Amino acid sequence: MSLLLFLSSSLLFSCLDSLTEAHPTHLPRRVFTDKEIAVKRSPVPGDHAPVRILLRGEPDSVTAAGQTHLYTYDFQQPQKAPVERRLVWKECTPEDCGYNITVVHERQKADQALVCGTDGSETLCCDVNLSAQSPTCTPSNTSGAIERGIRSFIVKEGEASALVESTESADLYITNSGSQEYVGIHKFGKNRVGPASHNKEQHYVGLMLSRGRDAPLQDKVFAFYKEKNKGSNPRDDMWLPYVTRVCMADIGGRKNNMQLTWTSQMSARLFCGDPGTRQHFSELVDVAVVQADQWQDTRVYGLFRNEWHMTAVCVYTIKDFDNIFATSAFEGQTSAYSRDRPRKCVEDSRLLSPETLRKIAETSEMVDWVQPVNKSGPLLFNHHNYTHIYADSSKDKRNNTHTVLFLTLNNGAIHKVLQTENQSFFIAEYHPFNHRAHISSIVLHPSSRKLYVTTRSELVQLDVEHCAKYGDCEECVLARDPYCGWNFTQCSAATSDTLQDLTTGNHTICPVPLLTASRYSTDARAPERVERIAVPPKSKFFLSCPMLSKHAEYTWRQGQDTTLCRSKEQECLLLIDSMSPEQVGTHTCESEELGLKKVLLHYELQLESRAAIGRLSSPLIWVCMVAALIKS
Repeated sequence: MSLLLFLSSSLLFSCLDSLTEAHPTHLPRRVFTDKEIAVKRSPVPGDHAPVRILLRGEPDSVTAAGQTHLYTYDFQQPQKAPVERRLVWKECTPEDCGYNITVVHERQKADQALVCGTDGSETLCCDVNLSAQSPTCTPSNTSGAIERGIRSFIVKEGEASALVESTESADLYITNSGSQEYVGIHKFGKNRVGPASHNKEQHYVGLMLSRGRDAPLQDKVFAFYKEKNKGSNPRDDMWLPYVTRVCMADIGGRKNNMQLTWTSQMSARLFCGDPGTRQHFSELVDVAVVQADQWQDTRVYGLFRNEWHMTAVCVYTIKDFDNIFATSAFEGQTSAYSRDRPRKCVEDSRLLSPETLRKIAETSEMVDWVQPVNKSGPLLFNHHNYTHIYADSSKDKRNNTHTVLFLTLNNGAIHKVLQTENQSFFIAEYHPFNHRAHISSIVLHPSSRKLYVTTRSELVQLDVEHCAKYGDCEECVLARDPYCGWNFTQCSAATSDTLQDLTTGNHTICPVPLLTASRYSTDARAPERVERIAVPPKSKFFLSCPMLSKHAEYTWRQGQDTTLCRSKEQECLLLIDSMSPEQVGTHTCESEELGLKKVLLHYELQLESRAAIGRLSSPLIWVCMVAALIKS
């Protein structure tokens, strides 16, 4: 037994030595597990991720559209199974219906939705009353043109779509990814329009509407995709990122000349990288859109990946896109040729001349690339393998706009990042699952700050406004969480009266507490208890101290001697190689973050004659020990 303890201690020290390094600033400041924050979960029937989550009515009640059913979840009672209602297709009976839901869009009329389903050979679209006990897919006057035009079109799972409604009609825009014919944006409604046939492999990750322009005729649809590079050079990137646009007013060209084909489509490469370091990210993974009061200020946050699976986020505005489409030359064409081609949306595209249509058919790609806002580099990039991005934007009490990005990782964790004009601040990392999971989608309920996360087997509600977890005023301000502020009693939901500093996390704005000692603790109380531990002479031992903030520096102090902790894990360990009279006395663990110092723990070590061994509390230590012992 003593030999095992000796080997364990020795291997423990060598393992920990190899793990110690300085704290990177891009680490999330706090890490919250499913045990520390409010996480409610409910199983997904059929072991298949929902097609779409509809945030309707109360924040604790959501409707999920599955393949064949609508499910209503009540997260006030998450232990109860969701209410399950099978969708009835009016054109067939449940016994012979093989339609799987692929598209769901809420209509302007309350409780109404446009639903489309595909059986592999055709697609049906119709209106559904989401509140009905037996929801039935029935034709409607406003969506009748969509229903007729989309019948022979096969909608693939996961394709991006957008619905545009008016009082008399509706148009559905949907992408079609792959390498077969007619890959691109399709429009179904009063006028069916689609892409020209080409031999490019394209995979679409997002679709957005740009409306509210000075002239409604200039309203557009933007889509984002990655295209497989056909270059033969092995050093070339496998994927190339693009943005493409079409005019909503476009109804195609003349008969037998681009008829029912986009005449307004233009495409441009997206650049995301740092020219100075020659580091760039060419595979577009996902996009998130933040609408602005002025259409030209609407922002698109693009999530990119490079060949080493590093990810980055770059931000663009609609104005950036429009500038390229209005000024750039077309690939393979002279500048004079490019000037003659119309850039603006026209009222009747069927009236374009045959010569103009010939030019349009030759190419739609621009020479110039779209650069990020102000030609800036990535907002953030690191070795995390992000899979989805969601953006929430609002204004603080000083009318400053801030954006919170939620980024899912490939292991099922989620990063919450504050994005300002000049920097990215990693607020927290959430672990809604106690196991490795693949997240299918995320969506935020804006008023309740509840994040809904789906996997193939679960729908999870995660509270991302968990302000009480930050503790005292200084911790509340240091968190730089836009959703939280100090109300002079506790850290609570941010209002116009709460204290917060999102720019720098300046904790000196906090009122001076009555007890000076309260500035030196994690929970507004100085550590009152000193833990006394007797350690056998010449034995190996360690003390542990929790590292709540990964942005703080942690130090062990014994008298005038200090030891800086560099571990990236959840605990700061003080390693004693051989217990001797020099280690006898008080050992204090302290933290410092932006000038705020706190005393976290006191230990008093004494020499003991009997054998004793310290507690091993970090899971990573056990992993290191077991791996090393097996190897030896």
